[in-house]
Amino acid sequence: MTDGYRALIYDLDGTLARLDVDWGECAAAVAAEYRQAGVELDDADLWTMLEVAPRYDLGDRVEGVIADHEQAGARRAERLPRADDLAGLDVPVGVCSLNCEDACRIALRRHDLLVAVDAVVGRDTVAERKPSPEPLLTTLERLDESLSPSEALFVGDSERDEETARRARMPYEWAYGDGPTRR
Repeated sequence: MTDGYRALIYDLDGTLARLDVDWGECAAAVAAEYRQAGVELDDADLWTMLEVAPRYDLGDRVEGVIADHEQAGARRAERLPRADDLAGLDVPVGVCSLNCEDACRIALRRHDLLVAVDAVVGRDTVAERKPSPEPLLTTLERLDESLSPSEALFVGDSERDEETARRARMPYEWAYGDGPTRR
């Protein structure tokens, strides 16, 4: 699996595990926070609502609602086949996710994978979120400061993951086939 790479970094949700989150319910709860603050965001999706929340002084409230849903979903997360990759690897392993760091750790712990992971970077670990390269590069730095992006492989399940790897100049592999899958 390592194919000459000196580090492996995985996305979490949809790659190693599937968090049991009703994203529509989560988006509705976030929209309710906006309405309670007197702000109407017509047809904004969840990630847009998260992105614009600081403009309305709702950053912490919105992040908290999403994190609560993710953490609950992580406690019920399904283990996916790529999680088997983590057994017996001889290189450092990281997780770089758009989910909050606590949810990542909960899902990894649930499936006894946390012991195989050397670094976890979630949405709330660094200032920028995927597809910015910052989370991925931070994960790599936490694994081994001497490694260059070309020496690591990022395994993910989304176009956002692929774009993140491209921006970080890191090789990328689709977790399941040659593109996004809808399981």
